[in-house]
Amino acid sequence: MNLPLIVIGAGLAGWTTIREFRKLDPDTPVTLITADSGDFYAKPTLSNAFAQQRGPTQLVTTPAARMAETLKVTLLAHSEVLAIDPAQRRVRTGQGEIDYRDLVLATGAHAIRLPLAGDAAEQVLSVNSLDDFAAFHARLLAERAPEAAKARVLIMGAGLIGCEFANDLAGTGHPVELVDPASAPIAALLPAQASAELQAALTGLGVQWHFGTTVAAVNQAAAGAMLVTLANGQSLEADLVLSAIGLRANTTLAQAAGLQCERGVVVDASLRTSQPHIYALGDNAQYAGQDWNLATSAPVSGGRTLPYVMPIMNAAKALVATLTGNRTELVFPLMPVGIKTPALPIVVAPPAPGTAGEWQSTSPGIWQFRDPDHQVRGFVLTGAQTNQRMAQSKLVVL
Repeated sequence: MNLPLIVIGAGLAGWTTIREFRKLDPDTPVTLITADSGDFYAKPTLSNAFAQQRGPTQLVTTPAARMAETLKVTLLAHSEVLAIDPAQRRVRTGQGEIDYRDLVLATGAHAIRLPLAGDAAEQVLSVNSLDDFAAFHARLLAERAPEAAKARVLIMGAGLIGCEFANDLAGTGHPVELVDPASAPIAALLPAQASAELQAALTGLGVQWHFGTTVAAVNQAAAGAMLVTLANGQSLEADLVLSAIGLRANTTLAQAAGLQCERGVVVDASLRTSQPHIYALGDNAQYAGQDWNLATSAPVSGGRTLPYVMPIMNAAKALVATLTGNRTELVFPLMPVGIKTPALPIVVAPPAPGTAGEWQSTSPGIWQFRDPDHQVRGFVLTGAQTNQRMAQSKLVVL
C-alpha cells in the first residue's frame, strides 16, 4: 500500500510544501487536512487590503479545489484533526483514521488574546486568517448612514502588524488609536530614530498614540460604540477594537501527541520533530539554531520561531529535499523583512537574537547593527533608502 504524505494546515507553509514536493515527486499520494476552506491567499495582504480596495474574496489567489486538482491532492477541507498517533503513524479526524508515510505539521499560530474586563471584551477582534479578515471587514464596513464618519478603530499593539493595520486604516480615512506598553512603535525591531520616523509618518495620517499603557476593559457604549478603558485610567471611544499583540505557535496537536514543544514544535535542522516521520515548519515550528549539526540525533532545545514568509519558503524547499530522500540541513540566508507602512516604507534585517552590539546611523534612513568587532549583523532602511536593500545585505555577516 502506498501511504500518503499528510500535511496538516493549508496556509503558506502547507501549500508551499506540497507545491515543492510535487516538483520532485509527482506520484506519492498527498492528503491535505485543514480546518478552513483551504483557499490559497497571501497572509501578508490581510494588513494592507483596505488601501488596495480588496475584500476577502479578492484576496484569494487560487481556490482550494483548483490547488488540489493541479497538485493532485486529496483535500479534506473544514476537517478537524482530533489526534496524532506517532507509534501507528496515523491521524484521527472527524471523518475517520488515515495512516501516513510522513506527516508535516503546518498548523500555524494563534493570535495572542489577553484577558480583558468589560461587557464588550468578547467583541475584540484579531486578524490572523482570511476568515478573521472577513469578520473584521464586515464589521468595519457595516452599513452606516451616508453622512456618518468612518468607523473608529482602536488597535492593541504597535508592533509590525499593528502599525501595518494602522497605516492601512488611517490611510483610508478611519480614525485610529494605537495602544502599546512600549515607548515607540515596533520598538523590538527598530532603532529609536527609525521608530520616531515611523511614529511621525503615521501621526501625519491622523493616528493617535497611547504608549506606556495597555487596554484594561472594553464596555458597551451608546449608539453601538465601545468604551475602552486603559490601564492608566484614560477612556477612549471606538467602533471596533483590534488586538494585534502577537502570535503564539499552535502546538496543541503536537503536545497531545507527545512531541517536544517549547515556544513552538521543536525541530532539528532537517525539520524533524522528536517523533520519527513527523516534521514541522512555518509559524508553529521552533527552528534549531544555526550551529545545529546533522550528526546530532535529537531536536535542539532553544532555537527561534520565525513568523515571516521567507523562512517558510526556505524551510519548505529543505524539507521537501529530505522527504524525497536527500536529507538536507536548513540554513537560513539573510532574510530582510519589508514592513508594509507606505507612509514610511521600512526594510529590516534584524540581528540574530542575543547578538551583542548596537544600532549605528550611517546616513539618513540607514542604520546598521554592529557587533563589538564592528561587523554588520543587521540593518534597517527607511523611506527612499529601502532601495539599498541589496547593497546593505552584502555587508551583513551571518
